[in-house]
Amino acid sequence: MIIDAGHGGKDPGTSGAYTKEKDVVLRVALKLGNYVKEYLPDVKVIYTRSKDNSVTLKGRQKIANENEGDVFISIHANALPKDVSAKRKNAIYGTETYVMGAQNTGRNLEVAKRENSVILLEEDYQKEYDFDPTSSESSILFSLTQSAFQDKSILLATNIQDQFEKRAGRRSLGVKQSSLYVLWSTAMPSVLVEIGYLTNPKEEKELNDTSIQSNIASGIFRAFRDYKNEVEY
Repeated sequence: MIIDAGHGGKDPGTSGAYTKEKDVVLRVALKLGNYVKEYLPDVKVIYTRSKDNSVTLKGRQKIANENEGDVFISIHANALPKDVSAKRKNAIYGTETYVMGAQNTGRNLEVAKRENSVILLEEDYQKEYDFDPTSSESSILFSLTQSAFQDKSILLATNIQDQFEKRAGRRSLGVKQSSLYVLWSTAMPSVLVEIGYLTNPKEEKELNDTSIQSNIASGIFRAFRDYKNEVEY
């Protein structure tokens, strides 16, 4: 099992009034790993990062593929653009889980461009990547190499959103598709989990609550446990 805490180091990710994405997602990722180690000791946990350090998107892919992970779970926090009104920021909150796909419209495309744009922070990114992460066309034209794992990715993503809504007390915005490089490049069922909106004041406060972080992590754990049972038996 590969657990990927998004961003890190010089890449803070998105932010709220006082919270950096890289910090809150790392806490959730480590809690998730601890649940797996305690309750599923037969599952080997690999973190793409376990501290505040930078890892490139290709580096995350390399860790996942070289360790031949059975699943890849990338944990992130969401945000609306800075120019969005305070009223809208107060109104929009909740969790969503992405699988690789070409349905790049509206917010799906915004998420793809934001998450893929971390490539611009990497040195010599022009030599490493053959697409422009800020381009809508690049996101739309991604080849769907994840198609072999699509059904299992959707199953895991659906389990996660069900757990969030029914057990963890989080609002579910559903399972969505987008052209996310970190999912496209992993050779296993892969999902990207947006655990909430840091631009929503109430949700930002909740995401800094250690008990709610534990609830989110345990929800992802239970979803993975159920997924594991479904695909193995």
